[in-house]
Amino acid sequence: MQRWTLATVVGLTALPAQAHVKWFAPFIVGAAPASPTLTLRDPWFWGALVLVLVFFLATRIVERTGLGQTLQEGIDRATAPLWARADDFMRAVIGAFFVAVFSVGGVYLTPDLRTPSEWVSWTQLAIAAGVFWRWTMPLSALGIVGLWVLALRDYDFFHLLDYLALGLATAGYLVLTASGDPRQLRFRVLRWGVAIALMWSSLEKFAYPDWFYPLVEEKPFLTFGLPRDVFIPMAGVAEFTLGFGLTGTPLVRRLSALALLLIFIAAVWPFGRIDLVGHALIMAILVLIVADPSPRLHHWRALRETLWGIPPGLMLALAGFATAYWGLHAAFYGPEGVPTPPGETHVPSAEYPHDTP
Repeated sequence: MQRWTLATVVGLTALPAQAHVKWFAPFIVGAAPASPTLTLRDPWFWGALVLVLVFFLATRIVERTGLGQTLQEGIDRATAPLWARADDFMRAVIGAFFVAVFSVGGVYLTPDLRTPSEWVSWTQLAIAAGVFWRWTMPLSALGIVGLWVLALRDYDFFHLLDYLALGLATAGYLVLTASGDPRQLRFRVLRWGVAIALMWSSLEKFAYPDWFYPLVEEKPFLTFGLPRDVFIPMAGVAEFTLGFGLTGTPLVRRLSALALLLIFIAAVWPFGRIDLVGHALIMAILVLIVADPSPRLHHWRALRETLWGIPPGLMLALAGFATAYWGLHAAFYGPEGVPTPPGETHVPSAEYPHDTP
């Protein structure tokens, strides 16, 4: 019971974090991020980390017992029909996603990457059609990567890093499926792609907490009564650590995927169809992670399957991603970021009036 309680608390805390803030208002990506030292001095950040570590450790302890084995076997039986058709399910979702993006029109791959080029929408319809034949899957994969590269004409590389891991994972899945490579490999590619994407995007909650202020002010129920500046760092911790959990042992990754899946589903109600379309691929992959019966890890088992390896593994992942995020931002925009009025990170927009500072 303890593992479910902790998973629910951590999951609910991340609710608005799963609504990609750039989809609902334009932001100055090059604005100077908050110093990491502000996060490191925040007791709520450390409190959330301790809570998550308790969840991971408790789950790992249960996983080693007969109860854990029974739970795993129950999940295997419940999801066996889906896992038997996992490739059909994933290809159908990829196709449906690109049809939806085609229907929205005027975007590259995701809601916030807008383009006036009509042929981009038709290319995405062609990508959708290509996922249903083995010989055309590599062409669809090439189309996904090509559109990401093409978006560099209009958007900064740092902005597009939000979508690199998931885009490459989806393209890699299509290529591996077409080539007949081992089934487990292509689903590991998807799982790691989602994990990296979530861990990367979570850092916005620490670098730009003020990006989330308008959403919290418009929808105060999202914070569950917590103060704004308490809730946002805890949401960032929840998103990062649940993403990290997707790389863990079978029960840890399954419970992490289930918690994330429930969060994404719950986020559709306050944020609407754009949120559903934008997160469709992630949600489908999370479903498959829950269904995946793979019993063991494939790399660094001695470290990742032990209790003592969980805390340093999580801290190293957090330190590595944070160093990459702040370091790459400084490399592209300079230590002070692009010139902006003091405290301003929003671009005024008539379509999204709430984004005005």
